[in-house]
Amino acid sequence: MYDIESLYEATSVDDACRALAEDPKAIVVAGGTDVLVKCREGKLAGAHLVSIHNLTDELSGVRLAQDGTVEIGPTTWFHSVTTSPVAQRTVQTLCDACDTPGGPQLRVSGTIGGNVCNAATSADTASTLLAYGALLDVRSARGARTIPIGEWYTGPGSSVRERDEVLVNIRIPRANYEGWTGHYFKYGKRRALEIATMGCCCLVRLSADKTRVDDIRLAFGVAAPTPIRARGAEDGVRGLAVADAAEKIGLLAQQDTSPRDSWRASREFRLQLIKEMSRRSLILAARRGGADI
Repeated sequence: MYDIESLYEATSVDDACRALAEDPKAIVVAGGTDVLVKCREGKLAGAHLVSIHNLTDELSGVRLAQDGTVEIGPTTWFHSVTTSPVAQRTVQTLCDACDTPGGPQLRVSGTIGGNVCNAATSADTASTLLAYGALLDVRSARGARTIPIGEWYTGPGSSVRERDEVLVNIRIPRANYEGWTGHYFKYGKRRALEIATMGCCCLVRLSADKTRVDDIRLAFGVAAPTPIRARGAEDGVRGLAVADAAEKIGLLAQQDTSPRDSWRASREFRLQLIKEMSRRSLILAARRGGADI
C-alpha cells in the first residue's frame, strides 16, 4: 500500500516550485518508478508529493539548440531518449544506455531526470551523462542555477540538489559529443530487469587516420560511492595507438576506482569487471569511430 499523505499536481514548473517552497515536507515525483517504491516500502511514509508528470510541454522531449547543444527534458522517458532522432544523431551512446534500465514497461514510465535525481551510483544513465559532461539546470522559488554533473553527486543516493529544486533541463554541449564515439557496457546477472553490478561508458575521439586515441573519457557506475570518471586511466592512454590503449586501460582504471563488497558482487569481482569492461568498451567505442581493431 502506498503511504501518501498528499499529492499536488503542478500546472507549470513555476507552480511546482511554489508548491515545494510552501510545504517543507514536499518532494517532487515524475514517473514515480523510484519514489512510489519508497512510499510502498515505508521509506517515504506519509509523503507529500508534488507531481510534475503532466508538464510535458516544459519538461519533456529532446531538442537541438541553435548552438548545437542537445537539450533533454527531465521527464522524458528512457524509451523516448533511445528513439529520439536528435539523440541518435548526436549522443548515440546515451541512447544505448537509456535502453538498459529494467524492462520495456519501466522504460516507458521511468524518466531520465528521475534517474539523475535519484543519484544512485548504479543508475544506467549516470556514467554516460558523466562522460558527456552534462550540465544540469535546476530551478526553485529562490532562483535558478546550473550544476555540472561532475559536481552533482555527493554520496550514495544523494546530490547537491535541494529538496525544493526542480531539475528542468539536461544539456550536453556540442563540443562534448561532436567527433566522439562511444560504448556503454552494463554488467548484471541477467540481460533485463536488473540493477547494474557495474556500468562503464567509454567515449573516444580518434586521430584523423583512426589509429590513435586523441582523447578519451571513461566513466563508471558502481565503481565508487558515486559515479566517477577514471581520469588517471584517461591520462594514461591519451595519445596512444588504439591497440596499446586497450591493453593498458584496464589496470589503470582499477587504480582509479574503489568498488565495494555487496550481495551482488565482491570487491574483487568488481575490480575484474572494471579491468575487462574498460578494455572492451574502448575497443567497441573505437570501432564505432572507424578504428580497425
